[in-house]
Amino acid sequence: MLTLMSEGGSDISQLSFEDALRALEEVVRKLESGEVPLDDSISLYERGEQLRAHCQARLDAAQARIDKIVQGPDGSAQSTQPFDPAS
Repeated sequence: MLTLMSEGGSDISQLSFEDALRALEEVVRKLESGEVPLDDSISLYERGEQLRAHCQARLDAAQARIDKIVQGPDGSAQSTQPFDPAS
């Protein structure tokens, strides 16, 4: 049986965004290879979904921090520029 807890540890909630993203990429590579048995593929898919949700939560938290930084001391927005990491 495939070892799913390698690549980043056993507790997803403790992973940094970067480590979770690397683990998610590894899950995708394994699933795309087509060499994983069906039962292991299902387990990998479940882990991938947990990793995806963790990454999304980390991104949402980062966005909230950025939004808070651009707010003035009274809570009103100082600027309303959308967050664009590509810029």
